[in-house]
Amino acid sequence: MKVMMVVQARLSSRRLPGKVLRPMAGKPMLAWLIERLERVHGTDGIVVATSTSADDDAVARFAAGLGIPCFRGLLDDVLSRFVGAARQFELDAAVRISGDSPFLDQALVERGIHIFRQEKPDLATNVWPRTFPKGQSVEVISRAALESADAEASVEDREHVTAPLYRHHERYRIASFGAETPSNEVQMSVDTEADFRLAERMLEAMSRPHWEYGVDALVDLRKSLVANGGAA
Repeated sequence: MKVMMVVQARLSSRRLPGKVLRPMAGKPMLAWLIERLERVHGTDGIVVATSTSADDDAVARFAAGLGIPCFRGLLDDVLSRFVGAARQFELDAAVRISGDSPFLDQALVERGIHIFRQEKPDLATNVWPRTFPKGQSVEVISRAALESADAEASVEDREHVTAPLYRHHERYRIASFGAETPSNEVQMSVDTEADFRLAERMLEAMSRPHWEYGVDALVDLRKSLVANGGAA
């Protein structure tokens, strides 16, 4: 069973343009995520999925510089990019990962992949329901389910990839996993300037390699900085 992590990344973010390659504590934000994903076991590698827009040539160059394959598709159709990547790399399943999640705990990715390999559902997910922070989302989707979602997706669905699977959950086998202590109110994805600044402060405050901070340690660090700095 061939399973690869597919990272959706483009420069044309509506709320914070250019964020995925913007320097954060000395590295492009996307580099922090990639360093974590490189430590995931049980996968067949990483693919960066970006658009064919000239603006995203920089994303493709970034991936190439790290030796990571890149799939390019329609700018406003994230779902078709995932389907295209699954076809091009002949995947049995794709792990959907957002490029604006620099702190994604690699242990959660491994957990999702393990569940998928063991239970062979259409979708293994930790966002249905969400109990982990935003920015700690993992979805492992079978190629067949991606193809099915692509065939029935609305225009709005094409940005969110898995929406048709959740909407028609009675037709799909969904394996959900959650946190022992829910922290779904915590924001760890980078959507705004304030999110970016706080993420940078978190990195600067770390006393050991960032990939050694799992989700619980990250939540504690974030809460400590917010309490001391006053900004969420």
